[in-house]
Amino acid sequence: MAEASADASELSVRSEVSDERDLRERLAAAMTVGGFRAGALLARFTPGLFAEGLAAPIGFGASFANRERRAMLERHLRRINPQWSSWRLRNAVQESFDSYARYWIESLRLPNLPARTVIAGLEVDGYETLVVPALEQGKGVILALPHLGGWEWAGRWLAERGHRTTVVVEKVEPPELFDWFRDLRSKLGMTVVPLGPDAGKAILRALGDNEIVCLLSDRDISGGGVEVEFFGERTTLPGGPATLAVRTGAPLLPCAVYFTRRYNGHFGLVRPPIPVERRGKLREDVARITQYLADELEYLIRRAPEQWHLFQPNWPSDPGYADRHADA
Repeated sequence: MAEASADASELSVRSEVSDERDLRERLAAAMTVGGFRAGALLARFTPGLFAEGLAAPIGFGASFANRERRAMLERHLRRINPQWSSWRLRNAVQESFDSYARYWIESLRLPNLPARTVIAGLEVDGYETLVVPALEQGKGVILALPHLGGWEWAGRWLAERGHRTTVVVEKVEPPELFDWFRDLRSKLGMTVVPLGPDAGKAILRALGDNEIVCLLSDRDISGGGVEVEFFGERTTLPGGPATLAVRTGAPLLPCAVYFTRRYNGHFGLVRPPIPVERRGKLREDVARITQYLADELEYLIRRAPEQWHLFQPNWPSDPGYADRHADA
């Protein structure tokens, strides 16, 4: 009888602890989503020049508060240019944090900007000569991008020019935050597909409808990617862009969107399509094409490494890489 009473008491304590943990998680989720919503509201009513001017102080604060991310970014930038002095490297790291702050400020402002501002704010090299002819083939287009500069602006820009665009994004926690992000990008005219087992079907459907599919391709988020040499060191990158291009015949265009110094200024660069013809077994073709894409991403990132927003471990030698991919 006493044992049964003790067991019941223990179960009650466990239930209370679990309820308390769930409550804390719900409160944390609500505060996170609420913070982004408040930021979006603030961005809506803040004059653009003033909002853009906030990027540097916000970036400095983020850099100061995120020592581990700063150290990780230093590793990545040193791979790009091992000859940089310590001073130049520290400066580039801070510029990356500033650039990332500008990216978020812009993303929150974008849904409320007039179309003429969005169109005027982006100059693209390769849109008329590469993207438009690729779409005329009727098989859709795959745009492969690095986490660099202001890619959200380009998504809105494409929508304003009448293009249907599908983007594949990493799921974030809590789910309410992911739903908020999806709603934000939907307001920019993009169809958002969460990375996961069902993403492939959605992408194939979009390409079949001759849409533009945007894939951030410089991180192997889900694990199990294709081994490549990237900035002089072996790692893996997602094989999805190459696999989709081979199977559908959709042109695969590497591209990037850079911030410029002018107010609301951006420059988009589209590279020629990667050759995706079949030469052998599918696995070998995907490996060859993914390495080609890695080389193109290197070129695009080297043009403005201080705008590369990669704060996570991305090579097996990076601290935390094994743990992150074990969880994937």
